[in-house]
Amino acid sequence: MAQYFEGIGRRKESIARVRVSAGEGKFVVNEKEGAVFFPRFGDVQDIMRPFGAVGEAAAKYDISVIVNGGGATGQTEAVRLGVARALQLMNGDWTSALRKKGLLTRDARIKERKKPGLKKARKAPTYTKR
Repeated sequence: MAQYFEGIGRRKESIARVRVSAGEGKFVVNEKEGAVFFPRFGDVQDIMRPFGAVGEAAAKYDISVIVNGGGATGQTEAVRLGVARALQLMNGDWTSALRKKGLLTRDARIKERKKPGLKKARKAPTYTKR
């Protein structure tokens, strides 16, 4: 196998291991075609944003992803972060371009825990006067 660069992306409950190598534009997620795994409109384009930020064509690279946990949005954003981190390893000069577009920043927002006495994290039971 050709040399590859690996980046790990996380978002909410999702974790993505992304490998980027020189190739002919294959995008494989969990052994499925990328467009099949991410059928929502705009998800694949969102994942490929780091390539646009550094001025490279995604068609010159093969991307292989193993992602698990979370939902569609979390997985999409985890893969995007993994791709950006792999590109950063590939060429250190691209770091500033990726950073300017906010593609190397890990979104730390996660689900807040449920508190005792409440229905959800912050939703309290209905107040009754009598």
